[in-house]
Amino acid sequence: MRILLLAGGWSTEREISLSGARAMAKAMESLGHTVTLFDLKDFDALLAVAKEHDCAIINLHGQPGEDGLVQAMLDTIGLPYQGTGPAGSFLALNKAATKQVVRHHGLLTPDWEFLPTRPDAHWTPRLPFPLFVKSDTGGSSIHLARVTEKAELWAVMEEIFQAGCGVLVEEAIAGREVTCGILGGQALPPVLIEPVHGSYFDYSSKYAEDGAREICPAPLPEQIIADIQEKALAAHSILGLDGLSRSDFILDDQNRLYLLEVNTLPGMTATSLVPREAKVCGLDFPALMQRFIDLALAKKPGNGRG
Repeated sequence: MRILLLAGGWSTEREISLSGARAMAKAMESLGHTVTLFDLKDFDALLAVAKEHDCAIINLHGQPGEDGLVQAMLDTIGLPYQGTGPAGSFLALNKAATKQVVRHHGLLTPDWEFLPTRPDAHWTPRLPFPLFVKSDTGGSSIHLARVTEKAELWAVMEEIFQAGCGVLVEEAIAGREVTCGILGGQALPPVLIEPVHGSYFDYSSKYAEDGAREICPAPLPEQIIADIQEKALAAHSILGLDGLSRSDFILDDQNRLYLLEVNTLPGMTATSLVPREAKVCGLDFPALMQRFIDLALAKKPGNGRG
């Protein structure tokens, strides 16, 4: 099988994307596939290269990639790929839009304020401190901070605005972080995340080798595990996603689940969460890559959806 593996590009998550893609390419080659690792920085050659392949595996993070642009382009030439199409990708990437939609459909999510542009100098958040501040469309915990006073809030906001992004200011819900992947319409075993340093799952915790304890299956009561999986499936369905996603939650001390965000192209580095979940289900990394290929090929005309 001729596989086009799309990675890199020009988002702030470029290096994370390439790191995961190198491991993905090695795994797929070990299965006998021919893999072309295509760096999206060569954007103008995308379709010319794509048409020479049987399917695409997308490992892009941020924009372009998670915003649906590449998926829309591949759709124009009928090249199948794993995961969600343009509309669901675009919706899920935008955290403020995702929060509106899932709350409308009955899922809990922390209260928030969305600031697409800089507010005036007299602006004050309507939510009480402490607060989380994040880029509305960023990922990998880049431009994520917990702030406790106004000057700190403004400093983080300015950094995000200078990066050309909108700002999401979010209520800080006390609790434990859990995440749950969806693969081919089935919920994977959730992961309980316990940062080793600090109080939340920041960039360092996420990508440092010993930055966090990521316990899978999560050591939680069976009823809570089922609730996490049910709500991850619900978010996947509500947003119109396909094949693959990962939903991140806070579980508070009353066992209420608050959805933080949904990732349509979750990380695939050696320390990433979905590969850990898949391994518990008996899928080692090469087997997970073959599952991605199968999900892509199932989208060809005449086949079922993944």
